[in-house]
Amino acid sequence: MAATLGVNHSSVSEFILVGFSTFPPHLLPIFFLLFLLMYLFTLLGNLLIMATVWSERSLHTPMYLFLCALSISEIFYTLAVTPRLLADLLSSRRTIAFAACASQMFFFFTCGFTHSFLLTVMGYDRYVAICHPLQYNVLMSPCGCACLVALSWAGGSVIGLVVTTTIFHLTFCGPNEIQHFVCHVPPLLKLACGTDIPVVALGVGLVCMIVLLGCFLFILLSYTLIVAAILKIPSAEGRHKAFSTCASHLIVVVVHYGFASIIYLKPKNLHSQESNTLMAISYTVLTPFLSPIIFSLRNKELKIAMRKTFLNKLYSSSI
Repeated sequence: MAATLGVNHSSVSEFILVGFSTFPPHLLPIFFLLFLLMYLFTLLGNLLIMATVWSERSLHTPMYLFLCALSISEIFYTLAVTPRLLADLLSSRRTIAFAACASQMFFFFTCGFTHSFLLTVMGYDRYVAICHPLQYNVLMSPCGCACLVALSWAGGSVIGLVVTTTIFHLTFCGPNEIQHFVCHVPPLLKLACGTDIPVVALGVGLVCMIVLLGCFLFILLSYTLIVAAILKIPSAEGRHKAFSTCASHLIVVVVHYGFASIIYLKPKNLHSQESNTLMAISYTVLTPFLSPIIFSLRNKELKIAMRKTFLNKLYSSSI
């Protein structure tokens, strides 16, 4: 993989992830413990959601199939970033090989965009369920749902491959210090040399922004139609029941795009390494951490299934 990503065209064989190196040393163990607990909770929460959906037959519906797919993408997303982050917090040598950096970027972008596609698919699922309930079983058949999940992963993989290949075909002549704790595009572009850097930066930026903005606008359109349909329901109980099926997904969308906007729309005068690092934590560690909490607490069916599946088993095994 390294050869195809242009390692032979660069004089840099490894990078240094600056990340948290500018923070006071006594804070690093605190960060390590905090991020480790958040990481373990993220893994446990997503695995718990997947196990609940798998074991409870009443949850074998498109909505929960997509939720399982979302949990899988979050697990792989955190695996691509957090273990390396935790190791660097306790290490004085924060180097990463050229090929490892390329691999991390590929999985980082693949899982990130797959996550956005899956959130879009979940928005479409809720739109069909509320606006076209009589056609739901036809439009959201098991085969159709599997195809939507597969297309989400395929789309994320293609974008991850395109972005990674584009960046790592550039020439890196040195220095090799990445002003981040992951191999991200903007700090890597600052290390590249050549006359085509602005064109590459513009091209990669446009691809990412068009895809993310397209997903967001599609979700926004879906919920505009959903809200219009819900308001036509005569009873307050019916409106509440219809909206409750969308609440957890809507909150996750707001969190996902809200933290992303903080990163990409931050004021230009924020140039300190510490502020950039802490802001980047919001979408690499905090967003995956919040997602299983939101779905577990805001989804009544999932809460009941979790209680039925695991608490009852724990109680029966203790007797």
